[in-house]
Amino acid sequence: MIQLTNRQARQFLLLKHGLLGEYQFIGKQGILDFVRQVGCIQYDPIDVCGKSAELVLQSRIKGFTKNMLGELLYKDRFLIDYPDKNLAIIPALDWPYFDRYRQAARQHSKRYPEMEALTEQVRTHIQNHGAISSDDLKLDGNFAWRSAIHWSGGNNVSRSVLEQMYSTGELIIHHKKGTRKYYDIAEKYIHPNLINAPDPLESDLEHHKWRVLRRIGAVGLLWNRASDAWLNIWGLKAEQRNEAFRQLLHEARIVAVAVEQMKDILYCRVEDLPLIEVVQQNPEPESRCELIAPLDNLMWDRKLINQLFGFDYTWEIYTPALKRKFGYYVLPLLYGESFIGRAEVIAERKTGTLVVKNIWYENGVKPTKQLRIALDNCFQKFAVFNGCETVSAEFMN
Repeated sequence: MIQLTNRQARQFLLLKHGLLGEYQFIGKQGILDFVRQVGCIQYDPIDVCGKSAELVLQSRIKGFTKNMLGELLYKDRFLIDYPDKNLAIIPALDWPYFDRYRQAARQHSKRYPEMEALTEQVRTHIQNHGAISSDDLKLDGNFAWRSAIHWSGGNNVSRSVLEQMYSTGELIIHHKKGTRKYYDIAEKYIHPNLINAPDPLESDLEHHKWRVLRRIGAVGLLWNRASDAWLNIWGLKAEQRNEAFRQLLHEARIVAVAVEQMKDILYCRVEDLPLIEVVQQNPEPESRCELIAPLDNLMWDRKLINQLFGFDYTWEIYTPALKRKFGYYVLPLLYGESFIGRAEVIAERKTGTLVVKNIWYENGVKPTKQLRIALDNCFQKFAVFNGCETVSAEFMN
């Protein structure tokens, strides 16, 4: 078992995520390298100051622009929109590993015989007109339906059929306009070697092991206990998770990590051991100031973040306004090896202004001259990312 101090564990996590010291990930290739490292990044359509996946990448990728992600998804097709940890973006190379879900969706659709005629209408429409959204196609139908993967079909038959065809793998998301998804035939864009590949993992156990290992890599350090980091892994209850951990340890694919003053044992992937050796030498990496996405991979287990960093974060977007402690869309604020607070930032694109509505510092954090310079640089970079020319700090006006 590896022994780490609290600081070493924090350094390990931040270095692994490319959030400490010099930028490790650069440009489009850096995006691809990072997504392959973490397996998936969560997608969320809400755009107050950038969509969730874009927020994850802007904090890590030197020179990141939103167009880069769009190109990797909808031009190069190296990345793909696909359910993983809820709505997500994954490497296209991982397509075969989710075949069991597509097979389940195909079985699910057999319960709705009326679906076949509707799917044939969709095929014909796409053949004649190209990629479509649910607004482009009006299908008639009246049946209770629920998608096999993630979405409720609701009362919009066109959307229900498109999402079901997406869940079976017949359609992929061709592109998005704002929050609207446009679908096209998957085999036109996914390489035949991938789209026709069988699931590489035959048993549920092997699949669970693959996904547990992938989620550990997505966060960096994780414990074997209930966690939001395991969301949307079908059939992974405590018993299955325990067995996956047991076998991964036996196969020497993960390593146990004890962190000072923490009761629970954490685990990291074996391929991350060189980074463990780096932090055991107690380096002094250069500090950066970054705004972190609410659904950032680093934040997937907020109890873990609280124990390691002493930072208690709740995303209050679904909290009634009168019960919020901070605000609707508030981002954790990272400086060096610590979360120093949180900030509410709004991109007012019509005026080209990034509005910093408020900053709430953690107890004991003093806004020194050095910190103010780092914050200013952070917000200026964030403004450029959002296409804003000026920064307005409302709380200082």
